[in-house]
Amino acid sequence: MDTNLPVTTQPRIVIIGCGFAGLRLAKDLADAPVQVVVIDRNNYHNFQPLLYQVATGALEADSIAYPIRKIFAGQPNFFFRMADVQQVDHARNTLITNIGEIRYDHLVIATGSLTNYFGLESIERNAMQIKSVPNALNLRSYLFQNFEKALLCENPVQRQALMNVVVVGGGPTGVEICGSLAEMRKDVLPQDYPELDLKQMEIYLVESGGEVLGPMSKYAQDKAKAYLEEMGIHIRLNTKAARFEDGKLYYSDTEFLRTENLIWAAGVNGAAVEGLPAEVVAKNKRINVDTINRVMGSRNVYAIGDVANLVTEEMPRGYPMLAPVAIQQAEQLAANFKRLLAGEALQPFKYFNKGSMAIVGRNRAVVDLPGDRHFGGFLGWLTWLFVHLMTLVGFRNKAVTLVSWAISYFSSDKALRLIIRPYKRHDFKDDKGKTNAQQNASTPEYNPPVPAPNAAVVGG
Repeated sequence: MDTNLPVTTQPRIVIIGCGFAGLRLAKDLADAPVQVVVIDRNNYHNFQPLLYQVATGALEADSIAYPIRKIFAGQPNFFFRMADVQQVDHARNTLITNIGEIRYDHLVIATGSLTNYFGLESIERNAMQIKSVPNALNLRSYLFQNFEKALLCENPVQRQALMNVVVVGGGPTGVEICGSLAEMRKDVLPQDYPELDLKQMEIYLVESGGEVLGPMSKYAQDKAKAYLEEMGIHIRLNTKAARFEDGKLYYSDTEFLRTENLIWAAGVNGAAVEGLPAEVVAKNKRINVDTINRVMGSRNVYAIGDVANLVTEEMPRGYPMLAPVAIQQAEQLAANFKRLLAGEALQPFKYFNKGSMAIVGRNRAVVDLPGDRHFGGFLGWLTWLFVHLMTLVGFRNKAVTLVSWAISYFSSDKALRLIIRPYKRHDFKDDKGKTNAQQNASTPEYNPPVPAPNAAVVGG
């Protein structure tokens, strides 16, 4: 019991997950008379907004990841256990993990989000995602492996599929990776693969809605779309992916885009944990919480960040799954824990919107600020760089990232084009750690309709 955690008379606050929310909460409780226990399946904090730069060779993985134990070195009330949480036993105030049981006085679920494939099983089995450092490294390897294959391929149709990239999802992640791929096509790949005609490489952005960057302003949407088109990205709006097989992404029974490189950035679900009452878990797997981020019907279980579904009159669909929301919820919950210990009334969560932004490429970014203020271009790009650089954890990560960006800006080069561990689709691991083979073993056989003999071919 308790996996060798020190016995304490102080309240024990157990936090599941060390993303933006879990990290901030644990740090803000440094001076509180509590024992803080963080549980995560990884021993590092991962800065997700820059994963796409790892995937496209702009940054190395250790530039955006930082050891959890090093972050909290010198915080005497902090303890970390690397483990997978299997179930919450709220009747016994106990977590069941793969390393044993851990008792809690207060439990905070900050597990973040998982990729949502909307029931498209062939895409879930075969597409690439960018939700973790291993995902990003796999994607980087896979892209360059396919270019190596393209050099050897004599069939022009197959060669085209190996070079084409389709990104599904027109949110910030989809827009940002498309821009990064376009810059790589222009400045990097011609140096490495002079034997290939890179003008034939097509990059598609597929979005089911009517605009890119849907949650942002009309200014940002139009500006980002114009930037993408300037960079040679083919944008397909109001287009829903249907299935992905044999190097083809179908968006109707007969129409498809030919590619071996499908990147899925179309949606996320909350990463709810097992053991909670079914009625508190929403359809999108987020956990319903009240205004103090306490799980509905619970006395001592809370949820913050992407996994928390806090519905208010102002936010009838819940707060957006964004890092600023997660950080502010963590700060508010830490303050409420201190109020609880002092016997004071708890305060409801109120979100202060500081704005949103997205980068498309060098000197191309869009920024929305409160008060209906918007700007883009070089100033937007500098703003994006500054905010993300300051949000990175650790001085070393900030310094290495700044140097990498400076070299990339002045040399138009991305040096990290390494295939360190060759990737195979059946080696893919999802957000829950399952390989494709394990997924397929537990998934009913998927039998897609056979396309008509005269199926329309788009993109080569």
